[in-house]
Amino acid sequence: MELVISNARGFAKKNAVMLIAFAAALITSLFVPVDKEYIGYFDFKTLSCLFCVLAVVCALKDINFFFVIARKIVHFFKTARMSILALVYITFIGSMLIANDMALLTFLPLGFLVLSSTGKQKYMAFTFIMQNIAANLGGMLTPFGNPQNLYLYTKFNIPNGEFMGIMAPPFILSVVLITLCCIIFVKNEPLMISDEKIELNGKRTALYLALFALAIAIVFRGIPYWIGLIIIPAVLFFADRHALESVDYPLLFTFVFFFIFAGNMARMDAVRNFFSALLSKNTLLFSALSCQCISNVPSAILLSQFTGNYAELLIGVNVGGVGTLIASLASLITFREYVKHDPKSTRRYIAEFSAFNFGFLIILIAFERFVMKV
Repeated sequence: MELVISNARGFAKKNAVMLIAFAAALITSLFVPVDKEYIGYFDFKTLSCLFCVLAVVCALKDINFFFVIARKIVHFFKTARMSILALVYITFIGSMLIANDMALLTFLPLGFLVLSSTGKQKYMAFTFIMQNIAANLGGMLTPFGNPQNLYLYTKFNIPNGEFMGIMAPPFILSVVLITLCCIIFVKNEPLMISDEKIELNGKRTALYLALFALAIAIVFRGIPYWIGLIIIPAVLFFADRHALESVDYPLLFTFVFFFIFAGNMARMDAVRNFFSALLSKNTLLFSALSCQCISNVPSAILLSQFTGNYAELLIGVNVGGVGTLIASLASLITFREYVKHDPKSTRRYIAEFSAFNFGFLIILIAFERFVMKV
């Protein structure tokens, strides 16, 4: 019995976010009974992309691909400050090209290996937090960088030039803020890494990179997601079954439960009426604040029903991606990855995460309100 209780506690501690998401989904289901509309809550493409990328990343980990890349970063940039800046910028650019959650799934393991292999774990929380902020804010510049962008871009038929014009000011400010944080909070100390020589398996590397390219093609809608969902698991079943076993399935269930929670919230009349009243007063501010409660993608979908002010709504649900852990589902990816590596520092991580994220949120909102007045 003691063993069972101990295992249950360990599972609960390791998967706290998933259990919270499950509780939120369960509670809202009491107000919105399960019906056929529930099926519409789920973004099957997102879930499929998450699974495929997670599986391929696990396969690349198994052949030490990220460790080799991490060594190259250390050898090239040589200092902690420059290496962390490189990691954050890579995540920033990646979010513009392959979406924020995919960028984090790809580059967080790289950040961990750079710091753990050089004995600089003291920067782990900071680096993960900066990568998370970079992913959430970097994706704001392009229509496909964040899921909410694609939705609003399509719904309001926003011209490309106008879209980028709306998002350019907060994007530029975000780059400046992230850079300053890395310069201020990371010492310019040298990084040292062992000279251990690791050879990559050429054939496996080529195969897994091809699978990764397939997963990215799915993100860009170049290939239907169900094709990747068939091919990638089938190939890995024969090439690296351990990769399929190592997929972070609790993270996938976390997304499932949050989809249910957000979908139910959007169907509650009291919630809809509440947001409608707030939007009439300040679309930017209240769209950003709504993200803190129900995440940015559900906020974009919900609030777009009550306002035609797509410029402020677009900015609000993008800068609103920083803040609480659930302001952006991408933040849950970062939290899960950090807890996996350092479960004893969860409280410290959340405190540091909150300080930086709310700092960015306040500055960005204040900046945009100033720009609008000018």
